[in-house]
Amino acid sequence: MSGKEKSYCPINLSLEVIGDRWTLLIIRDMVFGGKKHFREFLQSGEGISSRTLADRLQILQKEGILTRHDDPTHRLKTIYRLTQAGIDLLPVLVSLGAWGNLYRAADPELGAVAEELAAGGAEAILRMKRQLVSDQAGVE
Repeated sequence: MSGKEKSYCPINLSLEVIGDRWTLLIIRDMVFGGKKHFREFLQSGEGISSRTLADRLQILQKEGILTRHDDPTHRLKTIYRLTQAGIDLLPVLVSLGAWGNLYRAADPELGAVAEELAAGGAEAILRMKRQLVSDQAGVE
């Protein structure tokens, strides 16, 4: 393949959107941490820079993974919400968490969450997706 041709492999297409570390960590923070404001993402333990965060949030919005809304409680804040496409990344996060718990030195408490979700299978993931849909609703 020349450098100008594109692979339309579904894995490649997915990785073009979510294939970097920061993007998945932002989604993780929204799914498992309930984060929705820029400053909350900055306070994550991995230490994302504000420039990188702004870039990734813009890409996620452009790609339809999240939406951006004015915060009705504070005129200078923005609320980020997952779209259905973002919520549908839950099984990916669960699989990555289960793998990391099994093969890496994961925090025991966080590893237990990953293990519990993975052990619950499709039913546990569906319940959590329904909860995420409910949690993400309400901002137009």
